[in-house]
Amino acid sequence: MEYINYWHWFIAAVVLIVLEVFAPGAFFLWLGVAAGAVGLVLVVLPGTGWETQFLLFAVISVVSIALWRIRLRKHPTQTEDSTLNARTKEYIGRVFTLSEAIEDGFGKIHVDDSFWQVSGTDCEAGKKVKVVSVDGMVLKVIPVESSR
Repeated sequence: MEYINYWHWFIAAVVLIVLEVFAPGAFFLWLGVAAGAVGLVLVVLPGTGWETQFLLFAVISVVSIALWRIRLRKHPTQTEDSTLNARTKEYIGRVFTLSEAIEDGFGKIHVDDSFWQVSGTDCEAGKKVKVVSVDGMVLKVIPVESSR
């Protein structure tokens, strides 16, 4: 009867790690590590049955993924750009011209290639306003006094 050898697990480990390169997310990586660990166990204990091998693979996979998630929770990945995927935060402190008057607390400004809803004190169209904060997708603004 043919059984699974250590090199089967090493091949599986390489395939899973290569999959991680094409589908990043640190999931296939840990499955690959588990497959490699099972391969190493088989180098030391070559007579291990396939049932034990798969059980060992499952346990190591779950434990390694769980430990990685715990580590990520305690030490989250820091990015250089804190406004990445938070475009509205980039606008805080900038001054824009109102495209539509602020009436009943809401108006619009033109930023780059799109219009944004703003909230603040009522002002006429064409007035300069400064973004002071963000509430969801609404920019909170205050009028800017002209220095004439």
